[in-house]
Amino acid sequence: MRSIPFFKPSIGKSEIEEVVDCLRSGWLTTGPKTKQFEQEFARYLQRQHAVALNSCTAALHLALEAIGLKAGQRVVVPTMTFAATAEVVRYFNAAPLLADCRADDLNLDVADAAQRIENALAAGEEVVAIIPVHYGGQIGDVAGVKALAGKYHLRVIEDAAHCCPAYYRDDETSPWKPVGAEAEISCFSFYANKTITTGEGGMACTNSAEHADRMRIMSLHGISRDAWKRYTAEGSWYYEIIAPGYKYNLTDIAAAIGLHQLRRADQLHDRRSRWAGLYLELLGDIEELVLPTIRPNRIHSWHLFPVRVKLDHCDLDRAEVISQMKQAGIGASVHWMPLHLHPYYRRELGCEPSDWPRATAIYPELISLPLYPDLTAEDVEYVCRNLKEIIASSRVAVPGADFSAVET
Repeated sequence: MRSIPFFKPSIGKSEIEEVVDCLRSGWLTTGPKTKQFEQEFARYLQRQHAVALNSCTAALHLALEAIGLKAGQRVVVPTMTFAATAEVVRYFNAAPLLADCRADDLNLDVADAAQRIENALAAGEEVVAIIPVHYGGQIGDVAGVKALAGKYHLRVIEDAAHCCPAYYRDDETSPWKPVGAEAEISCFSFYANKTITTGEGGMACTNSAEHADRMRIMSLHGISRDAWKRYTAEGSWYYEIIAPGYKYNLTDIAAAIGLHQLRRADQLHDRRSRWAGLYLELLGDIEELVLPTIRPNRIHSWHLFPVRVKLDHCDLDRAEVISQMKQAGIGASVHWMPLHLHPYYRRELGCEPSDWPRATAIYPELISLPLYPDLTAEDVEYVCRNLKEIIASSRVAVPGADFSAVET
């Protein structure tokens, strides 16, 4: 039986050799390789500054600290996201204002967010920022978020954990822009299953020198700028604590991996895009599946390949589909349980499933299929063949549906 994990990092000889060089240098924690990674990443994303951190969660936390989020304030967050996007708001004793998703790409619905902001303002609450998330690597409604931010004077922090690289443009005649180009601060993840990886890691990008300096200081105990230089010939033993910071720095060992992952980012993206295209081709005629939508004027990063199983067309649920795929040696996952369905937010925010109807309806249907650069065409064909067989064995009659042409 073939074994296809849900994800597998693509680590090459260059990454390994760079890590070995780092180990032999004796400099393992934050130092010259981290600084080099920051500089190369900033150039790649066309931003003035990049601050390397130990996670995207840390990047989001420091971004909110840099803009001065205060207790009691509200931050617009999509309910269809990972825990980190909202939990960093709670670190300040502020509160996320959860917005529903769009049905076609699962990104934040700007119209829904606007109504929730209006309701919050009418209740005397202060809404100060928005954190759009680009679901699965599909860049969301950037123009809509920008207009919303302008209307309500919101600071924009982009959660681009899934997006390196990903691009957008305003229309067919406009130039392509990298993700985060118009955000005050954009935050990236280098977790093991991301489009590029450092094992664990993240980056905060901005064009503001003030924000970059503040995030860098707060990432290492609030020690004055370039604390790592204390251990170099140009450094000094003396340092000052200027704020109660955190321990969020990225190590040189991790940065050594990131340097070569970044240099291979376009190549890795091409391979992800190839396998995503093959999935779309092989599964495109399956009536029971809703496949990812590629929106116009977008270049998708293809971090995830989420499909939706139309449960009213199948005599089984999502858990059974995943279990049968596992029996065939195929890893699958779910992205994500919407935040408003988790016990914590149900309790703290008084959430009811019906308050976010689209995310509530879509969640039970979601399955993320394996997608990573080192897949093969045979792997993708095996996944699709097994998924088709699982669906065919559970198919139920749906009035008006014609399955005569569906290959099983």
